[in-house]
Amino acid sequence: MTKGILGKKLGMTQIFSENGDAIAVTVVEAAASIVLQRKTSESDGYEAIQIGFDDKKAVRTNKAEKGHSDKANTTPKRFIKEIRDVNLDDYEVGQEVKVDIFKEGDIIDVTGQSKGKGFQGSIKRHNQSRGPMSHGSHYHRAPGSMGAVDPMRVFKGKALPGRMGGEQVTIQNLEVVKVDVERNILLIKGNVPGAKKSYLTIKSAIKSTENN
Repeated sequence: MTKGILGKKLGMTQIFSENGDAIAVTVVEAAASIVLQRKTSESDGYEAIQIGFDDKKAVRTNKAEKGHSDKANTTPKRFIKEIRDVNLDDYEVGQEVKVDIFKEGDIIDVTGQSKGKGFQGSIKRHNQSRGPMSHGSHYHRAPGSMGAVDPMRVFKGKALPGRMGGEQVTIQNLEVVKVDVERNILLIKGNVPGAKKSYLTIKSAIKSTENN
């Protein structure tokens, strides 16, 4: 069964293992997520829980959001996600999902919104190579060939300049290095998507043999 919690990326640091190795970790604040709704096969066609994280200002809340959160006896939340493939018997509406559902050594998948880079060229966006910068070359950082002459058009999927980043990204099979229950902090080995203070969805890994 899947376990999941919502959190906020605080930044990166490093800790030292027992043998003195430096381990780069991402610090994630995973304060209690509230179960806002239980979805069942009978009523919704699938089983899941809807959880919310981080209180929302009342002035930014509409009537529907307030009514939804009132059923869970909580305040409206800024970040709401569904966790599927859970054991519904373990959850009730209004229940707090805390960071202690994970332990050190757990393998997880982390989903977040990648940093937006704006409009970028094909070299940065698609990791293409540039042309010679000297000896009379007139090809430096252009996209390159648009394709053969005969079709008289550019085929779909051609790697061209455009907006880069700002997409949902999931990094799989990351390791939980430390769980700080008192401060609601998770230390995750390596980097995770998104900028500081961006929201993250943390779930048990779907491709890890340890969780299956």
